Amino acid sequence: MDQYETNNIRNVSLIGHSGSGKTSLAEALYFLTGKSSRLGRVEENNTVADYDPDEHERGMSINLTPIACEWAGSKLNVVDTPGYADFVGEVISGLQGTDAAALLIDATSGIEVGTETVWRIASNLKRPLILILSRMDRENVDTTAVVDDLRERFGTNVVPIQVPIGEGPDFRGIVDLLDGKARIFKDGQSTVEDVPEELIESVETAKEQLLEAIASTDDALLELYLEGENISREAMITALHAGVRDRSIYPVVFSAATELKGTRETFEALIALTPSPTESLKLLMDSNAPAIDGPVIVQVFKTLADPFVGKVSIFRLIAGQIDGEAQLVNQRTGETQRLTNIQFAVGKDGESAGTMAAGDIAFVTKLEGVATGDTLTDPGHTVTTQAFDLPTPLFEASITPETSADLDKMGSVLSRLVEEDPSLQSYRDEETAETILAGLGESHVQISLDRAKRKFSVGLHAEVPRVAYRETIRKTVNAHGRHKRQSGGSGQFGDVHIEFSPLPRGSGFEFEDRVVGGRVPRNYIPAVEKGLIEAIDVGLLAGYPMVDFKAALFDGQYHAVDSSDESFRLAARLAYREGIPTASPVILEPIMKLSIFIPEANTGDVIGDISSKRGHVLGMPPCDDEGFAVVEVEVPAAEVQRYATDLRSITQGRGRFTREFVRYEEVPSNIQEQLMASAEQQREAAV
Repeated sequence: MDQYETNNIRNVSLIGHSGSGKTSLAEALYFLTGKSSRLGRVEENNTVADYDPDEHERGMSINLTPIACEWAGSKLNVVDTPGYADFVGEVISGLQGTDAAALLIDATSGIEVGTETVWRIASNLKRPLILILSRMDRENVDTTAVVDDLRERFGTNVVPIQVPIGEGPDFRGIVDLLDGKARIFKDGQSTVEDVPEELIESVETAKEQLLEAIASTDDALLELYLEGENISREAMITALHAGVRDRSIYPVVFSAATELKGTRETFEALIALTPSPTESLKLLMDSNAPAIDGPVIVQVFKTLADPFVGKVSIFRLIAGQIDGEAQLVNQRTGETQRLTNIQFAVGKDGESAGTMAAGDIAFVTKLEGVATGDTLTDPGHTVTTQAFDLPTPLFEASITPETSADLDKMGSVLSRLVEEDPSLQSYRDEETAETILAGLGESHVQISLDRAKRKFSVGLHAEVPRVAYRETIRKTVNAHGRHKRQSGGSGQFGDVHIEFSPLPRGSGFEFEDRVVGGRVPRNYIPAVEKGLIEAIDVGLLAGYPMVDFKAALFDGQYHAVDSSDESFRLAARLAYREGIPTASPVILEPIMKLSIFIPEANTGDVIGDISSKRGHVLGMPPCDDEGFAVVEVEVPAAEVQRYATDLRSITQGRGRFTREFVRYEEVPSNIQEQLMASAEQQREAAV
């Protein structure tokens, strides 16, 4: 691969709703470089970008994939990203590693859920956008309606820079509004011709709209426009480039990548209109931006766990130059890392990188101790880069191994899955003694477990996690516990009187010594407390931990010879078993607060669903996003374990939510009876 200067490098993420044609466009762009002998197709599982067997099986992208494309003295690093909602973490990682985004909109479907999602993400990350109406050769295309919808939803700075010639199967060319010439497609090539007569009027209208948008970005151009002067193609490209860079213009182009229609023109637009790494560095980091030709700064934006070659770290060279290899310091850990055998990425393959200029993208293997988001710099140099803000995983599954051999490997494999995909989380729930894998949705978790089986030969099952119920008491009682045993020689004797009383929620367990007159010697009192602490791990209703009550030892008896710590420990447990059932015990359930962000049209459905889940609405605070609402609710945790799936179904994927634990409350009597019956069945099954 040739060497490129920073100003000749462009880094662009392909984003959009699932099935909008991102992978097909990436394949077409790479095919145009001449380095591929044939144009791969998603349905044939032979594209450069989708190489993972999981992607082939499901017919959709799962991982972000960088592809280095060379074109007329420039290098375009395109990063193909998934469109399915569960893999939005890959979109964020891809955008972190690139300077701009190409948002693909299916010309037959228009704005979809994923379109809105990735637009929001790109906007939050301040990434410039070029819009591509894809799949223009399909039936039922209405580009005028789609463009109008885009302008209504995202603003009037959405401006086509082309006019399509024909639509659907009749899509045969475009008119370039920058030079007023038609590009007619045939056999994967484009020929320059005059504008068809039937399009002259619509082209003039579209160009007027484009000129207005361009003129609004530059006072000199505005003056020329108002005076009716001609604005050259070069001036328009310069103005468009500046408008894209500062996100004041969102150009629209048209393509049908599987037929190579409009792909060359798309390639040219991405090179000409998106910012160079030098421009974007200054834009994103302002006065904190390092010198592009200064000390080496590297940021890893994707990690892959390969069972054969080990860890693969895909990174962007933010500043400096690397000649073959580098010794860098991880800013997070302080450890020195050696980067060797650096390669430019082309899907799963690589091409050796000799000299790597600032702004370029590459990968390296075996960087142990380096995670996604880490920044590596020359020794003695420190820098703060943009943090990775990945979504919080809200779909949790309890993970169990298929075999004992899988159990031995489960912990390390889950760690590797999380390392590869930081939008996953894995942890041990000490209260329920379960291993939890949390992701962005059911498919996210299941595909990750399928990957564990395929990559690491470890079989894992996902089940609904147990709810961390607890038990407590509601009234004060006195209980007596006596442990007495005589078996020849010295015996065992311990006798205690304990008052059990309820405490406020969140108090936990308290022990109080009220003994007077030496009825229980001081040296035995810790044994009483120990016996109670052991006993409260298992409640007497359904086996859940006992909380929020006090045990006060106020009387007892002892024997000078037969009493011991063990005797009083067992006596305390007997008092617990006698007293708690008479203290009006009850099961407690965790209550969660959810902040739900939804389209206004779905408000009634969401509130009704929450009510059916035993929840109640706290309020609806103001929402800055027009057409959307925020609903704050409290609801039992047991009712919303799969709320990520439920909300997606209710809102067609447009809703999202955050959650936090607030307190424990008593469960209704009918729920308590069900929990007690279930516990009894489990006890019987264990016998």
